[in-house]
Amino acid sequence: MHPLLIEYLFVITSVFVLGCVVGSWLNVCVYRLPREEKFWTALRNLSYPASHCPRCKTPIKWYDNVPVLGWLRLGGRCRSCRGKIAPRYPLVEFTTGCLFALLYWCEIPLEWSASGGTLAHPFGPATLFSPVLTVVHVRFALHLVLLSALIVASLIDIDLRIIPDSVTLPAMVTAVVVQTLSGITYLVPLWYQTPDMGDTLRSLTLPFHGSRAIESWLINVARFQGPIPWLGEHPHLHGLAVSVAGLLLGGGVIWAVRLAGFWALRMEAMGFGDVVLMAMIGSFVGWQGTLAVFILAPLLAVLGAMATASCRLGTYIPFGPYLSLATLLVLVGFRRLWPGLEGSLLGVGPLLPLVAVVMLVSLVGMLSTWLAIKRRLGWADPAEEPEWVEEWLPADQLTYQAMENADPQQGRWRSRDGSAWPGQLAGRGLGHYEAWRYGHGTSHRPQ
Repeated sequence: MHPLLIEYLFVITSVFVLGCVVGSWLNVCVYRLPREEKFWTALRNLSYPASHCPRCKTPIKWYDNVPVLGWLRLGGRCRSCRGKIAPRYPLVEFTTGCLFALLYWCEIPLEWSASGGTLAHPFGPATLFSPVLTVVHVRFALHLVLLSALIVASLIDIDLRIIPDSVTLPAMVTAVVVQTLSGITYLVPLWYQTPDMGDTLRSLTLPFHGSRAIESWLINVARFQGPIPWLGEHPHLHGLAVSVAGLLLGGGVIWAVRLAGFWALRMEAMGFGDVVLMAMIGSFVGWQGTLAVFILAPLLAVLGAMATASCRLGTYIPFGPYLSLATLLVLVGFRRLWPGLEGSLLGVGPLLPLVAVVMLVSLVGMLSTWLAIKRRLGWADPAEEPEWVEEWLPADQLTYQAMENADPQQGRWRSRDGSAWPGQLAGRGLGHYEAWRYGHGTSHRPQ
């Protein structure tokens, strides 16, 4: 076997082990972060108390806390109380290790030259900065942070239908800081233009031949080729601009869809946690990668809904896992997905905001049309269903009193001769209690 291949397999194995170890910590995050609403308190709870059995509170030994192997060695049970340990814990650890190894294999293949990895781009940092090995590994380390946050957010969203800020905000800040300090971790530049994109934009100038100013401006923009000029001169500012632009677009797109769903359907189409999650994703992959994620996620959600339609899982579909899966597909399949997006959507250049507005208006129109069709067919509208309001009724008060006061003779004259039927006490589960308190074999009570 070639020595380079042996070295590469060793690195892949090491990345897999690292992923399993990180997966063990991610299990802690999934369990503890949603249990505390306060941001800083939730983060402090990750380190204290130490890992312990939730049933008997016994601290877990370090050799029992080894990822995957510790669970197998214990047979899926606590060493102290023999309570069951869910197989989800080793599954998350193993899956995280596999995803770490997959991401390394896709981003840094055996031939890790500029033309090798899935994130290779003609204007990417691997082709503009050197050494290449440093660029790809720094970017890979940043993407590991993104992948870890996506795993935690997805699992919490599946379990509780929420995505806490304690999951997304730390990762978002990390992305902005690292992209600013390094300047070499972006996927594609903040703005660039290829000959194909220029031809697409040039064809869009035809309707503006009557306006000299607009036509001249669009033609000058269409002539521009390559990345923005100050990319190499100010890499740190460029990294900051890429991250902030992705953050704003990611959060803004989901927020716009959320408002569109509310206007059209009169109900919340997406939670605010999805808004922050998409903003976090944008801070890592930039605004172009955010568009790719936003296009893929609804398609994946439709496929997921069709696959689970027979399982009767409810009408609410958590969107966070699909955003996470779409982000993973963008990272591992960048070279195959990007040419289509680059040639179709990004080719409109500065007219992209106008296209976004048109798509948003179209979305509102489609949702309104769908709601009108449902009403015409007589289908139930969730927004028109009466909302359940919690109210304490007289029957609830009587039930509360009956449960709180177990004395069968409350409000009655007490029996002095022991004539009360013993079966009444036994039927209420009080026979042994009465015998213990007032003597065996009698229901007589002292007055």
